[in-house]
Amino acid sequence: MCLAIPAEVVAITDDQQTATVSLEGVRKDISLALLTDVELGDFVLVHVGYALNKISPEEAQRTLALMAELAEVSS
Repeated sequence: MCLAIPAEVVAITDDQQTATVSLEGVRKDISLALLTDVELGDFVLVHVGYALNKISPEEAQRTLALMAELAEVSS
């Protein structure tokens, strides 16, 4: 099973090939090779270092809330 995590784009390189995303204060550099039109503040689904898709902030928050709930139930 594969899992993609929503994260907010906080920086984009000048060549628009990579971005830095943030999730709860954790920052990671990712590839934008699979997407076009990504801007600062966008939320993207990240899997193995690649942004797969843009999603709305509301969808990102719902997904993160469900993941947090699942973590609580699993503990």
